[in-house]
Amino acid sequence: MTIGIYGRKFNNSVLPYIQQVFDCLAEFNAEVLIYDHFFDFVKDKLFLPKQFGSFSSHQDVAEQVDVMISLGGDGTMLDTVTFVRDSGVPVIGINFGRLGFLASISKEGIRAAIQGLLEKRFTLDTRSLLEVNSSLSLFQDLNFALNDFVIHKRDNSAMMLIHCYLDGEFLNSYWADGLIVATPTGSTAYSLSCGGPIVFPRSGNFVITPISPHNLNVRPIVLSDAHELTFEIEDRSSKYLATCDSRTEVIDSNIKVSVKRASFDINLVRLDNESYLSTLRNKLLWGIDTRNY
Repeated sequence: MTIGIYGRKFNNSVLPYIQQVFDCLAEFNAEVLIYDHFFDFVKDKLFLPKQFGSFSSHQDVAEQVDVMISLGGDGTMLDTVTFVRDSGVPVIGINFGRLGFLASISKEGIRAAIQGLLEKRFTLDTRSLLEVNSSLSLFQDLNFALNDFVIHKRDNSAMMLIHCYLDGEFLNSYWADGLIVATPTGSTAYSLSCGGPIVFPRSGNFVITPISPHNLNVRPIVLSDAHELTFEIEDRSSKYLATCDSRTEVIDSNIKVSVKRASFDINLVRLDNESYLSTLRNKLLWGIDTRNY
């Protein structure tokens, strides 16, 4: 099994855990390819077995990697997806950040996770993505999002007016600071912070969540992901911000943008001892009552 590793620059406190990952992979004789920029960052800080190589592109991952390991938080996982794309290569995340919904493996569970991965004691959790299109070539060939697509005001304090259409039919006009279109995966991210519901994976839905709406009767709405959404913007500013996960573009307010389900999915690795429900309980502290302690 060939393991790909993606990571960002870290502070020195994380380096011992990265070394543990490398040591475990070497102990189990795994073939390892490390993202070249990350390879350059760690090669003088950590011991790298001589058999460890590097990769630099999506094409390398599609042709040479069996499973990708993301080292970091959920943001790093989203970056890892940009290298996986439509290749079908599964992704597992080791969490060096805080909450870690996507990167669900703790630092304490590194050895057990790698052993389970290499012994193929896992299942695949298939997640849908969004695809963003417009008359411009927005986000180039990275016009997809595992978490969410967000429209947000750019450079003034005034609200935006966002007209939303569902398969060409007028749905609503949102007076707000912005609007989030979230996948089920992204329903526990920015959308949740703005009052959106939690939507289970593979439920076949989008969530539209307004950001600080002016009308109290405007609430998040759950839609089938078989639909296509189109947005027209009215704003005092001539430009606004649009994001696909962590990637941001500045767009003229006269540009229409459409969002639909992407033509491919992402496979997340679920080890035998974890599930989506256990992640929800652990990360959101469900069922924990301080009166019992």
